[in-house]
Amino acid sequence: MSTTIRTEDQAHPIARFSGRLHQVLDGLAEAPAWSMTPDEQRTVVVGLARAEARLAELRLRVLAVADRNDVAADSAATSTGAWLAQVTRRTRGAAHAEVALAVALDTGFSVTRDALAAGRVDPAQATVIVRSIQALPESVSRLDRGRAEAHLVRAAGEFDAAALRVLGRRVLEVIDPDAADLAEGRRLEAEEAAAARATFLELSANPDGSHTGRFKIPALHAAMLTKMLHAFTHPRHHDQQQPNSRVRLSRPERLGEAFCRLLERVPADRLPVAGGMSATVVVLLDYDRLLSGLGTATLDTGQPLSAGAARQLACEAGIVPAVWRRALGSASVVLDLGRRTRLHTEAQRTALTIRDRGCTTVGCDRPAAWCHAHHDQPWSQDGPTNLVNGRLLCAFHHGKAHSPGYDTSHLPTGQIQVPPTDVRASAHG
Repeated sequence: MSTTIRTEDQAHPIARFSGRLHQVLDGLAEAPAWSMTPDEQRTVVVGLARAEARLAELRLRVLAVADRNDVAADSAATSTGAWLAQVTRRTRGAAHAEVALAVALDTGFSVTRDALAAGRVDPAQATVIVRSIQALPESVSRLDRGRAEAHLVRAAGEFDAAALRVLGRRVLEVIDPDAADLAEGRRLEAEEAAAARATFLELSANPDGSHTGRFKIPALHAAMLTKMLHAFTHPRHHDQQQPNSRVRLSRPERLGEAFCRLLERVPADRLPVAGGMSATVVVLLDYDRLLSGLGTATLDTGQPLSAGAARQLACEAGIVPAVWRRALGSASVVLDLGRRTRLHTEAQRTALTIRDRGCTTVGCDRPAAWCHAHHDQPWSQDGPTNLVNGRLLCAFHHGKAHSPGYDTSHLPTGQIQVPPTDVRASAHG
């Protein structure tokens, strides 16, 4: 068996590109990234992410052909995946998954492959799209599969792989709602039955006086437990309990502490709720400071806070605002004693949770249990308390929305952006 050796000029264009790519990267090895301007850094980070996706498509295209040509045979590897794991030091699972994706893109997912080649989706999103289409019932026609694939590729422009996976599980609703409802019902019934059979909890005593455990519970009960723990780990509650603490606990540590507090309260009649829905704190607000957002306010406990923070608190459903105004030569007058009906009710808060699912700021992934109910038009400026004027914002972005240093803008998607005022000014020239 003879092997033909090509010169560089005779080499395949993809082979030439691969070699020159390494040469270019070698030349950039010592290039100082710190000397780039912030605009260059933003542009390059996004551009390189797109380039990674395009390179991934090229590599998967070559890998699909390599699988057809059985390149693993020369090294006596049992499969292309086993060969890939050996030569690239990937895990076998990751290597086999890459081969499967390469073959799928080569044999029936041209829309996804083209999007990956253009950098409009990344490999993780492409994997989700392929697996979502492959998971459709066999009764779904080839035409409808193509429609579903195109829908998910378009959705990838807005959603990351995790969110796209959720959409992928329900993509049948887009092409056949009736069939999707029946299929989803059967799938959920099977999953719930399997989860009920697999439920368990184990606890083991450790020599240091602690216990270690593991458990498996159905999704419904996991959601109930998660919501209870989120009530305890709400950032505002945590900050109030440890106002002087400089220790930043990890998420598992916070959840562990929350689980202990949950057990301590059982069988208490009530558990803490997120978003301040059961709070009865009264915020004493000077009318003039309320409008300006400057100066201080006072809680009925005597705790001082900034007027801006008080305006933020007033968005929450359980805060009772008492607005008063100093009068010359006489006692101060209470202008308005806010009532719960003027603020977001628990039912409205629940509706906001169902609609928004979490913080509505672009790029934020804080869950609804960590969010406050915010008025788009401030209640201090006669903003109505309803679902149209309300949205969920996490504590961080809620503070930014009420800060004079940030300028909130509303997007057609229902989300908001809160860039600093100086950024907004420079953007408009």
